[in-house]
Amino acid sequence: MDVIYFLIPLALVLLVAAVWAFFWAVKHDQFEDLDREANRILFDEDIERPKKPSPPDAPKPPPG
Repeated sequence: MDVIYFLIPLALVLLVAAVWAFFWAVKHDQFEDLDREANRILFDEDIERPKKPSPPDAPKPPPG
């Protein structure tokens, strides 16, 4: 019976953490576009995306 004094506060802490994580995700637009990721998995991209140019200050990688 003494274990319930540990489990109830632990459950409340986990509940608060889950609610905080949910509101954090909503605030940071994690649920904004749910269809794009589903379509990305299902369909191949035939178009090769261009690589971003490196900044002029960055050292160039060695050839090879």
